[in-house]
Amino acid sequence: MKTLSIIGAAAIAEAIAFNAAFTALALQFDYPDILRRPASEVLARFAEGGPALIATRYSFALTAMALVPLGMALAFAGRGAPQMRTAAAILAALAGTVQAIGLLRWVFAVPALAALSGPQDAAFIILNAWGGVAIGEHLGYLFTAAFLLAMAFADRAEAALYRPVLAVLSALGIVIGALEGLALVLQTSGEVFALFQIAGYAGLSLWLILSGIVHMRAK
Repeated sequence: MKTLSIIGAAAIAEAIAFNAAFTALALQFDYPDILRRPASEVLARFAEGGPALIATRYSFALTAMALVPLGMALAFAGRGAPQMRTAAAILAALAGTVQAIGLLRWVFAVPALAALSGPQDAAFIILNAWGGVAIGEHLGYLFTAAFLLAMAFADRAEAALYRPVLAVLSALGIVIGALEGLALVLQTSGEVFALFQIAGYAGLSLWLILSGIVHMRAK
C-alpha cells in the first residue's frame, strides 16, 4: 500500500508540475502561441528570456521525462489485463522520451541559434519543424494518447467508469490536437486543433490527479 501511495502522490505531483511549467512558459514566452510566429521573432524573444527562460524550458522537459517512470508505474499498479498494461508501460516510455527530446531542443540547441549574429532563421525553422513539431509534438502526442487508451482498457474492469471514460476523451482530444502540425505543413489553419490539444492535456492532468487520489486511498 505504501508503494501505491507513492505512485499516487507522484501522479498528482506530475500534473501540478506540468501545469506550473506550462503556465510559467505562457507568462515568460507567450507559449505556445509564440511557436507559430516568424523565426526571427521567436529567437529574439527567446534571447530576451535569458537563463530564466532556459531553466523553465528545462523544467518543462523534466515533466516529460517524468512520464516515463510514472507511466510505467501507473500501468503496472493495477491487477488485471497484463498484456494491455505492458503495452501502456511501453507507450508511456515512448511518449515521455520523444516529448523530452523535442523540448530539450530549447535547452541545448536554440540558445546557440539565438546567440548567433548572422541569419539563423532557416536553421531554427528546420530544427523546430523536425525536433519540435514532428518528434516532440506529433509523435509525443500520439504516444501519449495511445498510453491513455491502453490504460482505459486496462482499468475498465477494476476502476470506476469515470477514469476510463476521461482517459478516452483526453486521448481523443490529444490525437486531434496532434493534427495541428500537419495542418501547418499543409498551409491551413491549425487553431482549432490547438484548442483540442489544450483540452486533451487538461483532461490528462485531471486523469493523473484522479488516478493519484485513487492510488493513495487504495487499501
